[in-house]
Amino acid sequence: MSATPADIEVPLRPLSALQKLTIAFGSVAMGAGMTINFVVVAPLARRAGLTEIEVAGILTLSAAIYALMIPQWGRWADRFGRKRVMVFSLFAMGSTNMLFLFALQAALAGLITGLSTFFLLVFTRLFFGLLSPGLQPASMAAMTDATTPDTRAGGLGMLGAAMALGSILGPAGASVLAEFGELAPIWGSIVFCGFAGLVIGFTLPKSRGNRSSSRPQPLRMRDPRVFPHLAFLFCYFVAVGAIQQTLSWLIEDRYGLAGEEGIQATGIAFSCLAVAMIVIQFGYVQPYRPDPKRILPIGLGLIVIGYLAAAEITPYPAVCAAFALVGAGSALAVPAANALGSLAVERHEQGSAAALLSAAPPSGFIFGPLIGAILYSFEHRLPLFVSAAMMGTLLAYRLYRNSKAPA
Repeated sequence: MSATPADIEVPLRPLSALQKLTIAFGSVAMGAGMTINFVVVAPLARRAGLTEIEVAGILTLSAAIYALMIPQWGRWADRFGRKRVMVFSLFAMGSTNMLFLFALQAALAGLITGLSTFFLLVFTRLFFGLLSPGLQPASMAAMTDATTPDTRAGGLGMLGAAMALGSILGPAGASVLAEFGELAPIWGSIVFCGFAGLVIGFTLPKSRGNRSSSRPQPLRMRDPRVFPHLAFLFCYFVAVGAIQQTLSWLIEDRYGLAGEEGIQATGIAFSCLAVAMIVIQFGYVQPYRPDPKRILPIGLGLIVIGYLAAAEITPYPAVCAAFALVGAGSALAVPAANALGSLAVERHEQGSAAALLSAAPPSGFIFGPLIGAILYSFEHRLPLFVSAAMMGTLLAYRLYRNSKAPA
């Protein structure tokens, strides 16, 4: 019997394919703007007189506030409208990055020194954590409105892939923009966020607030179906955050680089990771849709090998090749882990599960950069070894779960 019109579910608020891509484009800009700090800000703040732990503390504090503010911005997106919050968040990110840039310029010029530098950078970075978290919950809510239960996982997966793509394209782009000055990458991220905000503002339909919604109630964080996957992703991004925080320092210190040369070398390493991730994601994962239980252990294994190779092999081309291996592993591991979390719940709960799982990356980055900076202060390769050990533990856990799964 064919379905009748009444049986066919329709989105609460349909969007065209172009409009959905526009929302994803905003996530790319957000991801690039957030992670470019690990390439540019980390080495420059150290040159301004801050210790590694102080630099990581600045980024960790803003990440903590960012994660805590996500639920509140989600409520404001419901009240004031998705589009308004998305546009505001992108412009807020560009503006707060500009304030941070001016403060960093003052520190590099010697206008402020000592603890004054630390507190000024903390103060300007706090505005980022307070004002910019709205894009993620607003875009997920808009995508949930625009999809049905059958298409929701794919729509929300697009946002996750866009954020991941931005998080690696940002550092990669820094290697190109660094030729125009060591602060040029930050200016590039500011322009990128502003452009994305304008595109969303002119492309999406008029924002509506105070709408009733037919979306299911959010899942609890400790829901036994989702919590193991949430904890898994949290640990994963703690390890990733430790490496992203310290990679620029490792390259500078290992090869005696500074300024634009250090930024370019770090950006090239991230570019190798980005290219490998894009090739695997769009050349294998998307067209073939492999079993997530099968590819997740493979991805984790590749990451472990890549981290250990980067720690033990010193020639710069070998380090770039090691991070290409990490990128290939990430392209397999992250989508697989998210897919397993989504598959653990009922079809009508997939949107809520995706929203919950999306909190893992910012939560992991609360702790990862600080842990990485502390480890780096003892031994430059220690973050790579510890992160490899964490990924190896996750690999052992996943293999154990696979062995217990019914055939």
